[in-house]
Amino acid sequence: MRTVLVGELPPEFHDLLERRRALGQDLFDEVWEGEYHVAPAPHGLHGRVEIQLACILRPRADLAGLQGSGPCNIGTPDDYRVPDQAYFADQAPRTFNASAEIVVEIVSPGDESREKFGFYFRVGVKEILIVDPDTRSIEWYARADSGFRLVEGSDLLSTSTAELTKAIHWPQPE
Repeated sequence: MRTVLVGELPPEFHDLLERRRALGQDLFDEVWEGEYHVAPAPHGLHGRVEIQLACILRPRADLAGLQGSGPCNIGTPDDYRVPDQAYFADQAPRTFNASAEIVVEIVSPGDESREKFGFYFRVGVKEILIVDPDTRSIEWYARADSGFRLVEGSDLLSTSTAELTKAIHWPQPE
């Protein structure tokens, strides 16, 4: 389902956003070139896979000199995306990170993970990892001349999609 409000936003909408902020429900919301995207908390399978990925990728990131993060803002206050994980060469924590070496998107029903590729390319992300708990599949993308291309694994983390797929204990779908 997609809802788009055209024109001046009604006060009730601003109240909704403020209520979401106060309750901490806006952690995954994004702003796409000034357009606010309200995102729900992730699906339960998502969290189980996310924790495993962090444990599996951390030693590889450490060897590569990259600092891992959970959900974070990539971009600027008026144009940002929130990947499920990101890995940075720059160790300084920020509210808004200009880019990342690697972003990880774990697919939840109805999400917009693949629609973020153009943005991630524009801001200089080097690799994108897409993980789908429902299909138990992993796709790794590397930066190419004019976008991202599907590859067999990460040059930055020295791992393959096959190795990573095998290392995850995939939860049973509901």
